[in-house]
Amino acid sequence: MTTDDPPRAGAGADSPRCLPIAEHGLIGDLRTTALVGSDGTIDWYCCPRFDAPSVFAALLDPERGGSFELAADLPARVRQFYFPDTNVLITRFFAADGVGEVQDFMPVTDRPGEVDRHRLIRRVMCVRGTLPFRVRVAPRFGYGSEPHTVQALGPGHVLFHSSPLSLALTSDVPLDCDGPDVHSRFKLAEGECAVFALDRVGGDVVPRACPQAEAQCAFEETVDFWRRWIAGSRYRGRWREMVHRSALTLKLLTYAPTGAIVAAPTTSLPERIGGERNWDYRYVWIRDAAFCVYALLRLGFTAEAEAFMGFLSERIKAQDGGASGPLKIMYGIDGRSDLPERELAHLRGHLDSAPVRIGNDASSQLQLDIYGALIDSVYLYDKWGQPISSDQWEDVCLLADWVCDHWDQPDEGVWETRGGRRNFLYSRLMCWVALERAVRTARRRGLPADLLRWMTSRDAIYRQIMRRGWSPERRAFVQCLDGDVLDAAVLMMPMAKFVSPTDPRWLSTLDALTADLVSDSLVYRYDPEASPDGLQGAEGTFSICSFWYVEALARAGRLDEARLAFEKMLTYANHLGLYAEEIGPTGEQQGNFPQAFTHLSLISAAFTLDRAL
Repeated sequence: MTTDDPPRAGAGADSPRCLPIAEHGLIGDLRTTALVGSDGTIDWYCCPRFDAPSVFAALLDPERGGSFELAADLPARVRQFYFPDTNVLITRFFAADGVGEVQDFMPVTDRPGEVDRHRLIRRVMCVRGTLPFRVRVAPRFGYGSEPHTVQALGPGHVLFHSSPLSLALTSDVPLDCDGPDVHSRFKLAEGECAVFALDRVGGDVVPRACPQAEAQCAFEETVDFWRRWIAGSRYRGRWREMVHRSALTLKLLTYAPTGAIVAAPTTSLPERIGGERNWDYRYVWIRDAAFCVYALLRLGFTAEAEAFMGFLSERIKAQDGGASGPLKIMYGIDGRSDLPERELAHLRGHLDSAPVRIGNDASSQLQLDIYGALIDSVYLYDKWGQPISSDQWEDVCLLADWVCDHWDQPDEGVWETRGGRRNFLYSRLMCWVALERAVRTARRRGLPADLLRWMTSRDAIYRQIMRRGWSPERRAFVQCLDGDVLDAAVLMMPMAKFVSPTDPRWLSTLDALTADLVSDSLVYRYDPEASPDGLQGAEGTFSICSFWYVEALARAGRLDEARLAFEKMLTYANHLGLYAEEIGPTGEQQGNFPQAFTHLSLISAAFTLDRAL
């Protein structure tokens, strides 16, 4: 990014700037996150947790959403990067008169009295020469719908108050109020710095200044936290930097109080610019989180897996296990299951991609595949982490028994289609995984189980897939039983150990997928025209499928193709190594950002390819 800064909403701009999705970095404190644009502006921030209403949402509407601008006040080239092995983000400005940088981070702490503060610290420094800077803080509470007041408490101390949330902004430079916003212009010489701290206040948390010494201490503690955490990784392969960035991103998507893992920290970032495929991903998808546990376990991070297992146990106990299943497909980060979907008509959406949605009606869907993803993660946790408890085994038995009774029915499938229930092959496959992993766990540990019943159902699923999921005309396994439409979800078949990666049927399927759904190593989920999903418009290639494709190639022994496809996928990451859900027709990132699904599949593909090479 070069030349003059783009015009700013709230600062007299005629055409508000809206950075592309990929032009952002992520910071967080294991309770919430913020997206910082490559021009130094915070465009997305929910406080005090992932699914709270937004305070800054310029990413969804640059005029009404609100933002926190902090940048050099003159033409400058900009480069953004992470402090090595951390989630501390640095935005550096290169100007004719000097070099400056903004350090953005959220302290991670468990100290009494500090946990609920949710402090966001922005430290701006002049590295060389002398530079002018500008700051404008324009919060828009409640997704831009709640009014707020501004109270000046001192030259560098302002309180933004909106029911039920109040935020205190403190700085060591004077701040001027401008209606609902606060702004300032200041100059720093070489070696000088200024600190801006945004704190949640209220209840037992009172406004408090953040002097430079305290900011430096918080910076050092935050760097130390992330470096100590990533030092626990066992990965020593070829793509260490990208794998560790993906791991650090997955950790940022963890909600520490409950062990929940969100699918993404954003809502309504479009899967297609101008389209309606805009969803709220700030919740816990059982499938996504279970796959995250698998990826983190491979790296050696067992504490996150243990915390998520606790979250799951509570959810299983809260369900009745009826026809809808002992688990919902998704939950709130606090475990709630009621996630009503509604549209925010006052927000225009990212690049006018309406509607903006909060909540998610897919929470009421039936997706049978979640049981396979979950029991597989339990099996791996028992194998690589800690032996599961007797209570946890009872939960597994409950799930396995339910799968035996309900596997042979249509559902909405892994892609959460809104065109009605169908007999998806992937759902059958993951029901097979659920029972097969339950059997493995029981035998390995000598645990009590109805093995005959589980094995009988497991084998019935296998035979049904082989007979009705295979299309003689397409010479491939297909999306639905007795159908002929291809679906990239079947790439999981060899990874789930359902079929040998060199089985002639599988190799024929891989060739068919390559011909129909692969575009220069990028993989589409399916063809919406051949398989209507109840939504309008096309979508981009699905990045998790692209990494699954790499694994399938590697397992089939096609290593040159696998490595080339993997290396190509790495070039589609943004400047910080982050991925959204999809990649659009011109290579742009599309969908909610960053996406856990994509990053966990990158980790898995890197492990598989490393081992094969």
